[in-house]
Amino acid sequence: MTGLQKIRSVIVEDETAAREVLKNYLNKYCPQVEIIGEAANIKEAVPLLHDLEPQLVFLDVEMPFGNAFDVLEACKDLQFETIFVTAFSEYSLKALNQSAAYYLLKPISIEELIVAVNKVQQQLATHDLINRNKIIVENFREPKPEKQQVILPTLEGFEVVQMKDIVRLKGNGNFTDLHLVDGSKKMVCRFLKHFSEILPFPFLRVHKSHIINVNFVKAYNKGGFITLQDESEIEISSTYKDDFLSKFK
Repeated sequence: MTGLQKIRSVIVEDETAAREVLKNYLNKYCPQVEIIGEAANIKEAVPLLHDLEPQLVFLDVEMPFGNAFDVLEACKDLQFETIFVTAFSEYSLKALNQSAAYYLLKPISIEELIVAVNKVQQQLATHDLINRNKIIVENFREPKPEKQQVILPTLEGFEVVQMKDIVRLKGNGNFTDLHLVDGSKKMVCRFLKHFSEILPFPFLRVHKSHIINVNFVKAYNKGGFITLQDESEIEISSTYKDDFLSKFK
């Protein structure tokens, strides 16, 4: 790392043993990271982050006196990248995935840690920063899917769209094409399966290659097609037909 600027980082984790494991992994496998501070809970974390203004925070999701989203809310005036460290929580992971956040599941995989740190390093190097933290908090607090946002990793960087503006999604090899209400199309660097896991209803998978927003359904043809308000015709497979029809009873 000689001659390269290290990533000024803070660890926020309530378990002492987990903090030590993460520090050891970072020291051994991620030499580009410099640990400049540690906190064990939200009461320690918020003033520490404001004082040190790190570039990267390793943030445990569940802690005493609050959670990771409370920390981000209290630090919304700061600009830093976040790598969440969490035990499995479907609701939390959905919010993180919708926001294209970096996260590690406990117990931490060294390989996944290296990948996450490298991604953050690339973001910092290109200065292509987006306030993911703000969007993560807004999505976590907002119960209505139509008011939530999703960050789309594209070949050029990231784009942010509101879920209510997505009409349909189509698998395109290693990518997914998102068709929006204004007629535009975004090619996103994610498999269609990724979106089938993170997008809530009214998004519905109707074919191995198609996910639709049922709010844009115009007509259903018993021959096996759905017509959307943009006049696109989407094939519906027998595997998903009953589930689709049940939403219109």
